Amino acid sequence: MIQTTFPDRAVMAELLAKMLWEIKAVHFNAETPYKYASGIMSPVYIDCRKLLSFPRVRSTVMDFAASTLLRDAGFEQFDCIAGGETAGIPFAALLADRLGLPMIYVRKKPKGHGRNAQIEGEMKEGVRVLVIEDLTTAGGSMFTFIDAVRAAGGVVDHGIALFFYGIFPEAHQRFANGKVQLHYIATWREVLAIARQQKLFDDRTLQEVESFLDAPLAWSARNGGVSELSL
Repeated sequence: MIQTTFPDRAVMAELLAKMLWEIKAVHFNAETPYKYASGIMSPVYIDCRKLLSFPRVRSTVMDFAASTLLRDAGFEQFDCIAGGETAGIPFAALLADRLGLPMIYVRKKPKGHGRNAQIEGEMKEGVRVLVIEDLTTAGGSMFTFIDAVRAAGGVVDHGIALFFYGIFPEAHQRFANGKVQLHYIATWREVLAIARQQKLFDDRTLQEVESFLDAPLAWSARNGGVSELSL
């Protein structure tokens, strides 16, 4: 099914934030921060893979993703959808079905045996590929997949993350330098707004989260994490 309706961007962002809270995919903990792979300490954590376990939620989110892409990128801008290993793979299949396009998936590295393939599926030279991930923090993992597709002869001008942290200037720099337009549905700001609206946490926790979102690296450094984000 190809999605052809276009909800307001703010409505989509708010609804995705509400759905993430409803399925308990979001966690706030200022007392015992979470450590990211980058070394950043954070009072927030999100698991967008949980979206897959809720059919009505995942269907709505994929409608939102299709609407975002068709409105902001165009109707005939892609030949193929690529999912990044591992969380991006099921979302790539769902989005490819929504848009009526072929799908491939990209490994983090060549598998090391057989054909030693990094890209699985049919991808011809010059194919315009959209790379999808469930979320992106600063774009590092997405560019692992983008670089692999480009090295194999694909053209990547667009990427989409269902959820974008939206708090690191380095992320915008990375996508600008890589000549990729990033599309997304919601960020931490909408998630925090719903937490406040529904009074899900005490004021101190909400203030700590806002402090992190305003200056994530400074918050990380104060709580034993890294103070720089390498690109």
